[in-house]
Amino acid sequence: MSETGKIFVTGGAGFIGANFVNEWVRNTDGHVVNLDKLTYAGNLENLAEVEGNSRHTFVHGDICDRATVDRLLADHRPCAVVHFAAESHVDRSIHGPDEFIRTNINGTFTLLEAVRAHWVGLDEGARGGFRFLHVSTDEVYGSLHPADAPFTETKAYEPNSPYSASKAASDHLVRAYFHTYGLPVLTTNCSNNYGPYQFPEKLIPLVIRNALAGKPLPIYGDGMNVRDWLYVTDHCAAIRAVLKGGKVGETYNVGGWNEMPNLQIVKEICAILDELHPQSPCIPHASLITFVRDRPGHDRRYAIDARKIEREIGWRPVETFATGIRKTVQWYLEHQDWVANVESGAYREWVSTNYSDR
Repeated sequence: MSETGKIFVTGGAGFIGANFVNEWVRNTDGHVVNLDKLTYAGNLENLAEVEGNSRHTFVHGDICDRATVDRLLADHRPCAVVHFAAESHVDRSIHGPDEFIRTNINGTFTLLEAVRAHWVGLDEGARGGFRFLHVSTDEVYGSLHPADAPFTETKAYEPNSPYSASKAASDHLVRAYFHTYGLPVLTTNCSNNYGPYQFPEKLIPLVIRNALAGKPLPIYGDGMNVRDWLYVTDHCAAIRAVLKGGKVGETYNVGGWNEMPNLQIVKEICAILDELHPQSPCIPHASLITFVRDRPGHDRRYAIDARKIEREIGWRPVETFATGIRKTVQWYLEHQDWVANVESGAYREWVSTNYSDR
């Protein structure tokens, strides 16, 4: 797929989507049509880099709104759709699964139907080059024991939360549209992302924010839940690589080869903050670590086998966890105004709801 044409991105004001949009405009000659509902995690400040750029068109809208999606596809005739839009926080899915079903399942279905109608109407050459890339998660695969091999693309799905179940359903819909209708789809299942513009409900930005404020650093259970960590710009590069060289109908796992427990993550962040923020009255920041009651259905371990994407497409992450986490901490230290702006009353209410009884 050419990087000089026009692509349609859903959820492009969120954490991963905004990083992708910024990277696409920065590194290609292509045009991005960016549809985002601007829920609590969608933020136009994430797109300040491309504000006013003629190669970025932002549209405030919902993927569940078929008329809006149809209109954008007809008006802009993109050569690819990159589907990020999703509710993505496990804890929120436990407290309120309704929105996860609506956005992740019904929204993906609405988008697929609109894209299928658009694709069928293209001329033969454009139809052959068109791609629909669905961005998903490793959480659909379930939980691993310590000695288990990492997830491969053929691992059976075993989702354990409303979030992962809704993403698993969307993955199956995307697969079905390839096998039933021939829609040229690609799916990526990524490990835990981190980096700039991540909403501070997730572990890494939450820990940085709380540490800077001298607040407790809440760690679920014993802190030994293991995740593979992927720096967000590496993920963006992987998506571009799959768009360009992925085989239609295939799934590609995207991982960072950085498997470690949550407690170690928090301690590394604290050590970097001790170094970069020596004026803090809370040094050592690790003294703020507080263990809280575990969440229901908390998967013990995720690990991604990302050899297929390296073997078939040649992608491998550039950042180690050591380099990526330092860049992340530095970014949050340098962008505390951004953090303050996203910490709305709704965010404070959410933190109270999720952690007050733990």
